Amino acid sequence: MSNYQEKVITLEKALSFVKSNDQIVTGLGCGEAKAFMDALPTIADRVKNVTITNCLPLSKGEYLQRQYRHSFGCDGWFYSPPLRKAHPNGNISFIPNHLHFAATRRLEHIPHPDIFVGVCSTPDKHGYVSMSLSNTYEIRQMKAAKLVILEVNPNYPRTFGDSFVNIDDVDYFVEVNYPVPIVPEGTYTEKDKVIGDLVASQVRDGDCIQIGIGGIPDAVCAALAGKKHLGIHTELLTTGMMKLMKAGVIDNSMKTIHQGKAVTTMIMGTQELYDFVDDNPAIALMDGCYVNNPYVIAQNDNQVSINTALEVDLTGQVCSESIGPVQWSGAGGQADTAIGAQLSKGGRSFICLYSTAMVKNKETGEKEEVSKIVTKLKEGAVVTLQRQDVHYIVTEYGMVNLWGLNVKERVEALISVAHPKFREQLRKDAIECGIIGNFEDED
Repeated sequence: MSNYQEKVITLEKALSFVKSNDQIVTGLGCGEAKAFMDALPTIADRVKNVTITNCLPLSKGEYLQRQYRHSFGCDGWFYSPPLRKAHPNGNISFIPNHLHFAATRRLEHIPHPDIFVGVCSTPDKHGYVSMSLSNTYEIRQMKAAKLVILEVNPNYPRTFGDSFVNIDDVDYFVEVNYPVPIVPEGTYTEKDKVIGDLVASQVRDGDCIQIGIGGIPDAVCAALAGKKHLGIHTELLTTGMMKLMKAGVIDNSMKTIHQGKAVTTMIMGTQELYDFVDDNPAIALMDGCYVNNPYVIAQNDNQVSINTALEVDLTGQVCSESIGPVQWSGAGGQADTAIGAQLSKGGRSFICLYSTAMVKNKETGEKEEVSKIVTKLKEGAVVTLQRQDVHYIVTEYGMVNLWGLNVKERVEALISVAHPKFREQLRKDAIECGIIGNFEDED
């Protein structure tokens, strides 16, 4: 076994390995190598065309600023605010993906990244570090990379699953001490509560759930407080789920696979969550290629997938990642989990959204209320979930099941959960653009 101390280097030494035209991969969300990323501008004057591949970065991303665009570019699996802000600079691009294929299909394109840089827990007495808060693609990319550098952070929890890496398989370690990024709990609104209650009404004791992060998911978690023996098979483990585990609502006792374990591929939330998952054998942080594979998800009976969207058209097409053609976030695991849940025996899938949004009018500059149930998605919008893969659509005005409905029935169902003031116009527009015919026309 290697001597850990012999592999410890300075941050400056780690940065010295970066060369022009390098392909560098860093971890997802909390797994991002923050110290390394924050220090990249210090080498901007000596490198050109270095590409960082990341997913949901949480650091400020100073290296993405326009003045560094000839030194650094970024390919992202999932946009967060730093990538959205930098996108117009021309050196930022999105990688279309289903999350369970993110690692493997990227490796088809770039088989051997020059550097993988991530963050891990401190080494244990057996000579292993834990990838801690994300194993979505990290270990697969590490195995393929020419050089592996990990930031060792004592603030990061040691998590179980298949997230352990032997120090022999790491080239260098940089010792750091920054806090784990916190994603605070949201204060959910009355709309969130209505939607959360509707979804929770369809969740049964013993179900296995997947849920995201944000106001609506927080409200769903709160509404599940009275359930029993729930399980977790999810891409993201959140603070809301942790609270349900602490309360005994989630005990994973009735899962079909990985019974007794909350299975996830990433963890993000509050310090309470990070303390909870530390050295907790009930948490299994596992490879995203496995966790998010729809055929693996489907092996859990009664799997329930709960996701959100930006807009839904009257035939059921779901856009969850772009505003028109402009990338906003990413597909993530929405299709993985929605399809996996529907393949599950007794499974259900929910897409949740507010009925309206406040959007700036380009002509007047004033904000106006618009419907998020739309006749047609915005020009250039990305279809994240095809209409044939949609089960339930939920707004604060109700919940509709699209399984088996023809297009005319879908139009009527989705209009029924749109904001009342837009319903008449939506029906007229559906006829005018030919989605449905006009039965009321005189012969």
